[in-house]
Amino acid sequence: MSDFSVRGIQAQEWGAVKALRLLALQDPMAPLAFLETYEHAVEQPDSFWQERASRAGEGALAVRQFIAETEDGVWVGTLTVLVEAAGTVDWAGYPVEHQQGHVVGVYVRPEWRGGEVIRGLFDAALEWAWEHGLERVRLIVHEENLRAQGAYRKFGFVPSGVTVALEAAPGESELEFVLDGPGGSHR
Repeated sequence: MSDFSVRGIQAQEWGAVKALRLLALQDPMAPLAFLETYEHAVEQPDSFWQERASRAGEGALAVRQFIAETEDGVWVGTLTVLVEAAGTVDWAGYPVEHQQGHVVGVYVRPEWRGGEVIRGLFDAALEWAWEHGLERVRLIVHEENLRAQGAYRKFGFVPSGVTVALEAAPGESELEFVLDGPGGSHR
């Protein structure tokens, strides 16, 4: 395999953002890993993808998408960090108590899994989060997605004890994992 680099996306790369997201949503683990479905995403107009890339592109402060890219320009992985302000309410209705990042949309192409791509993505995302003064970074992972949980633990994330019930799948839930920033413990 060739080498890769990690960087933030640019707004004009919306076509590649769309292509990688649609690929991720076709992965066999997608129902456990993502709240969005392929069927919903593929129906979105180009303007949706253009707005998505613009919001998460270079210079964005509220959301930042990172990609891992091979030397020949193939995008092999991605993750996005959403900034959640203390005093607000998150997507699941829980109060946000810390200025924090929320990692979403983690995906690595199967042939690149188990290597350094995921590490590179998390290193870049965490560096960005700490540079922007976030107190901690969190992510939500399905209780049955043990592979993802194992990867997140390798990067220092630990379960917070918060469980989020899935409305679309009664009886199933997701677990919050957190990683404190350089300033200390904020659990």
